[in-house]
Amino acid sequence: MYKTKRHQIPDRIVNLYQDHVRPIVRGKASAKVEFGAKVAISIEKGFCRIEKLSWDAFNEAETLIDSVERYKARNGCYPEAVLADRIYRNRDNLAYCKKHNIRLSGPKLGRPSGDILKKVEKTLERMDARMRNAVEGKFGEGKRKYGLDRIYAKLKETAECMISMQFFVMNLERKLRVLFVQFLKRYFLVTDIGLFA
Repeated sequence: MYKTKRHQIPDRIVNLYQDHVRPIVRGKASAKVEFGAKVAISIEKGFCRIEKLSWDAFNEAETLIDSVERYKARNGCYPEAVLADRIYRNRDNLAYCKKHNIRLSGPKLGRPSGDILKKVEKTLERMDARMRNAVEGKFGEGKRKYGLDRIYAKLKETAECMISMQFFVMNLERKLRVLFVQFLKRYFLVTDIGLFA
């Protein structure tokens, strides 16, 4: 740093106990710099899927095309819409979504137009934002209930396994809730039919 007159060192060690942890500048009011893994997830039918997990900072917008291609490989078709944050609305992602007839949520790039359809677009944008809150909610749920913000494993591989297991358990609990509701509906439906027969 002294010789190059710079204040940056690539891959510098900030924690002797966990030497794989890197500082990620977030710019939030509570913490300008965070330490730990950066995880990009997608939610399909209420279940989480880890799209990218990295200890270095990365631009989330780079994960959209790969995530959509994996969705197509799983389901055999492209999704009708992708509800993503504004950072995902770059020119490459917009061109990709337009090519495959995928609606990418959020406002259009450029100057806003004064069309009559603007009201319809605003309503659709608000509905998309409400549905997209599920992603932020999953991170909050993971930190509050499953200890996703308390990963203290010493090895990088162990920490990645723990993070993956947290999302796995969240998905299992979601499946359990769905099965329980289905059981209750079926049980009460059978009971009601028996009462009136």
